[in-house]
Amino acid sequence: MKVALVRQQYTDFGGAERYTSAVAEHLIDSGQEVHVFAHEWKGKRDRAQGGGIVFHRVPMLKGLSVLEVVSFALNARRMLKRERFDIIQSFERTLYQDIYRAGDGCHREWLIQRKKIDPWYKRITQAINPLHLGLLRIESEIFREGNYRAIIAISKRGKEEIVKHYGVPPEKITVIYNAIDGKRFDLQERTAIRNKVRKTLGIPQTVPVLLFVGSGFKRKGLPAAIRALARLDSEIRLMVIGKDRIGPSRALAREEGVDHRVIFTGPVVDVENYYCASDLFVFPTIYEPFGNVCLEAMAAGLPVVTSRICGASEVLHEGKNGFIVDDPTDHGEIADKVRKGLKLEPQTVGDCNKEILERHSWERYLEELSCLYEGLYEENI
Repeated sequence: MKVALVRQQYTDFGGAERYTSAVAEHLIDSGQEVHVFAHEWKGKRDRAQGGGIVFHRVPMLKGLSVLEVVSFALNARRMLKRERFDIIQSFERTLYQDIYRAGDGCHREWLIQRKKIDPWYKRITQAINPLHLGLLRIESEIFREGNYRAIIAISKRGKEEIVKHYGVPPEKITVIYNAIDGKRFDLQERTAIRNKVRKTLGIPQTVPVLLFVGSGFKRKGLPAAIRALARLDSEIRLMVIGKDRIGPSRALAREEGVDHRVIFTGPVVDVENYYCASDLFVFPTIYEPFGNVCLEAMAAGLPVVTSRICGASEVLHEGKNGFIVDDPTDHGEIADKVRKGLKLEPQTVGDCNKEILERHSWERYLEELSCLYEGLYEENI
């Protein structure tokens, strides 16, 4: 097969970009011809090094976010139409593809959910924001009948949102949950790592630590987590890892009287060590299509407390390896679920996490994707 993959940034490390890289590597190893359409890329396998990937640089206007999104979508379509491909898979909101992976979820649904946390004036400006208007226009084109052959949703809820908002036939949407490399979190000398991290951060070894990981604190529920902390035992700490403005969160922690109990680390490279130093992962997100951080926490052996709107909640075994929060803005409910989570038996949590992670390996993910590819390819024969 001659396959085109579309991603604004192509790298062989990190988050969503890692999915593009993993798919490209798998296709190359199975003997396919792979083309990557991206604005920029950082990776070890390019044509000059004999890696087998043909890169196409997609021009993009820089500056306003809406210009970046729209210009990339238009230029990618123009370039893709110049050649014939057996399969075109887009990991971005673009305008020309066979398979669209809705890794960012449904933007129309996100705009609905963010009203729970936005002040009144943002609800007004949201309706005329050029970025939102542009994304909604592109999204409606993606899901228009005839503009796709298959859709990949990364959770059942994500599939339901696309069906609800855009009327896509359910049989056209395949749910393929995200994958994780669990070996990354299988740390040796866990006790030593745990003690070292806690000592560095000034956290007593016996104090329960809640961990929050995510960039975009407001959307991912940090304000509610801080308010919940104020309703928990005074010895409990909250460790916050991620990139965002810390000022508003610090101010909220002071207002709630827990500023001495919240530790902000900023982004870190060795995040697995911080999972190891924690006792429970808390992620009361307002909207999250999946939430790989929940799988990371499971791989590190932690119980997870997350919101029902988080796609990863669908794979959680409530009462065994964590709890689900129905209302991510209800800090009382979050505090209650955290208390219960901290009482779970570690052996039960570990066994349950292991069972779940076996179903979320990269091997499983790529097998499911290959089945989808082969089905579409055979339709053309």
